[in-house]
Amino acid sequence: MNNLKLNGRVPRNAEEEIKITSGVYWNIPVVDIRWYKKDTATRKGIRMNLQEARKVRHMLDKAIRSLAQNEEE
Repeated sequence: MNNLKLNGRVPRNAEEEIKITSGVYWNIPVVDIRWYKKDTATRKGIRMNLQEARKVRHMLDKAIRSLAQNEEE
């Protein structure tokens, strides 16, 4: 699975970050969201197919909108 493309990083501190990658695994398009420590992948993360990733994106959007709405109140 060396064909993953890095789509973005979310740093937490000097040693830890989330990397979001995508690619094809066994002919299935996948998205991988994983924690890295000192540029080494940890066991914390999730890999999902494209359909699952779309559902997760929808749920994250909903959760973020809800939290943002609570902050405004």
